[in-house]
Amino acid sequence: MPVDTPFRPAWWLPGGHLQTLFPTLFRKRRPPPLQRERLELDDGDFLDLDWTREQPGPLVLLLHGLEGSLHSHYASGLLAALTTSGLQSVQMYFRGCSGEPNRLPRSYHSGETGDLQTVLDHIARRYPQRDIYVAGVSLGGNVLLKWLGENPAQNRVQRAVAVSVPFDLANAAARLERGASRIYQAYLLRKLRRSLHNKAQRIDMPVDTSHLSRLTSFQQFDDEITAPLHGFKGVADYYRKSSSRDYVSGIATTTLIIHALDDPFMDPDAIPREDQLGPGVTLELYRSGGHVGFVSGHLPLRPRYWLELRVTSWFSHNDSR
Repeated sequence: MPVDTPFRPAWWLPGGHLQTLFPTLFRKRRPPPLQRERLELDDGDFLDLDWTREQPGPLVLLLHGLEGSLHSHYASGLLAALTTSGLQSVQMYFRGCSGEPNRLPRSYHSGETGDLQTVLDHIARRYPQRDIYVAGVSLGGNVLLKWLGENPAQNRVQRAVAVSVPFDLANAAARLERGASRIYQAYLLRKLRRSLHNKAQRIDMPVDTSHLSRLTSFQQFDDEITAPLHGFKGVADYYRKSSSRDYVSGIATTTLIIHALDDPFMDPDAIPREDQLGPGVTLELYRSGGHVGFVSGHLPLRPRYWLELRVTSWFSHNDSR
């Protein structure tokens, strides 16, 4: 797997943790003007979409990470960068992530691809003559790769990019229980527990939400909440069926995967090998970059957010590697 690539991490942000935390803590960027649209679903639930201004050419669909939103540093940055580069984009929010709890007990998870299919069909009906590109970040990247692998002959999406994907969910859950990575686990679980608590105030839930504070690991949360809410037999069944690693080999769509060896959300052995990649897949693997970090630049007061530059280049066909 090639490691000698154009990305050069900022010298003042050595290691995966600093690369991960710096943009999360210090980057503030306003998104471009957006138009909200709500899709009513056949099961009685809804999905929200945020559209940038209409522009000709390909349309880019963005998929956020676990408990992500427009306020996630990468979301606002990518939307702004794509708009500046002349590409219209639309942010898809997974169920319950657009600022309002969804209506059903079920929510979203790392392997839920049905809602992505619904949104892609909606976009294709609205713009039947336009190419559709998709960018997925972290959990959104896992959903994207799984969908592409499930649909090797699809013609909805012409180009894709997946960033910092938790390819093996069991590996990621175990890694997030070790060392400094427990910081991310604690932060994300607080958000998940708060979202679930807020929903339980509105609707009856088929799972026990009375002692959420005791669910302090992803293994516990996914076993007691995610798996039963979404029809899995348990956490092992959920992780096995939802991990994108087993689907990457079936991807024929032109797809770029961007990943760092020092991603603190998983161990390097979760990353697919070259012989496990589908015919459409290019893997750009970096020695450093953290989890959705990839910050470069020579001066701390002038960081360069390389990731959005790479994504817009890929979608603009300026770099076909």
